[in-house]
Amino acid sequence: MGGKPELKGRAARLARLLPPVGGRGQAARAPFVLLVVVLLGGGLIGLLVLNSAMSEGSFQLDDLKQETKELTDEEQSLQRDIDAYSAPRALQRRARELGMVPGGDPAFLAPDGTVKGSPSPASAAATPLVIAPEALTQSPATAPPGTEPTGPAATAATPAPNPTPGR
Repeated sequence: MGGKPELKGRAARLARLLPPVGGRGQAARAPFVLLVVVLLGGGLIGLLVLNSAMSEGSFQLDDLKQETKELTDEEQSLQRDIDAYSAPRALQRRARELGMVPGGDPAFLAPDGTVKGSPSPASAAATPLVIAPEALTQSPATAPPGTEPTGPAATAATPAPNPTPGR
């Protein structure tokens, strides 16, 4: 008897379906091993590229967080400045520096044109008047638009308001 037993019946049919063991089976393993190596190498390279992209995204995220923090700090600083300038005492101080005085009693116009209330002019004597140095040196021609001239020359040139209400 040789090295191989004979198979009969069903076992023989199954044995024909399987490839024979020998040199040909060894040759079929080389492409499979090469395929596995290529897949593993490609997977490692893909993982490296993915890791690098995530690191770059992380650096960009850190930069954007830092920029957001700086802009938030600047916004808070500007908001503090706005709050300081719009405080009632600051507004009153700046108004006095510009030569403004508190107004008198107001009058209101009704939709039909009648005047409700009795208006009275503002009196400069009721409150101390502080004039800004720039206002004293500006002539009416060189004053910025929207400002009224102040000082003795401006008082003589400005007509008195009409005390009677008109339509």
